[in-house]
Amino acid sequence: MGIKENLKDIKNKINAAEKRAGRKTDSVKLVAVSKYHTVDDVYKAIEAGQFLFGENRVQEAGKKFLEIKEKYKNVELHLLGVLQSNKVKNAVKIADCIESVDRIEILEEIEKQCAKIDKKIKVFFELHTGEDSKSGYKTEDLLLESIKACADGRFPHVIPCGLMTMAPFTNDEKLIRDSFRALQNLSKKIDKKYPQFDMKELSMGMSGDYEIAVEEGATIVRIGTAIFGERVYSKNEKA
Repeated sequence: MGIKENLKDIKNKINAAEKRAGRKTDSVKLVAVSKYHTVDDVYKAIEAGQFLFGENRVQEAGKKFLEIKEKYKNVELHLLGVLQSNKVKNAVKIADCIESVDRIEILEEIEKQCAKIDKKIKVFFELHTGEDSKSGYKTEDLLLESIKACADGRFPHVIPCGLMTMAPFTNDEKLIRDSFRALQNLSKKIDKKYPQFDMKELSMGMSGDYEIAVEEGATIVRIGTAIFGERVYSKNEKA
């Protein structure tokens, strides 16, 4: 199947999972993860009605999406994966949301660079819930410290919008569900403690587990391979 057909199939499966969970249809947004794929692939997705995308590498995202966003003003770009401090300056110029804030130091750099260009940016705080993943805040307390810093007014250009996690890479459905439920439970704690923030977004679930994520309350799923297929690497890239 092509990109258009893949998108249709995935959206049908998301809708089915919403129904199983007793949720409203279209309560879940799809981030099409286009890392390592071409501008033409992104255009094919746009032509199929997909306008929300995710990229991991700042340089690659800039090369692709500066052109794309100039043509399509309603395209939204989320940056995923660990963000290095020296990449923040360019990241905040191209991204609409940074999904993987995992330490207070990166918040400080985001604030510094956004202040320079007078831009406010949405962020998600990533919680480490899967042993296979090395990214994310290691504990809820560390994550909550960063949200408290936002509440104290330290980062006026940062808009806290939600939480993000990666489930462990396993066939054990219980472990996957436990990961997603941990994020859901933390979201409820934050909602009670910091009602001034609208942090109801839960970004969880990828190509292998997004239907489970929807059943466990995801509002955003991040899917790449199931949409765009496997990336064909050149010899230089493999090297």
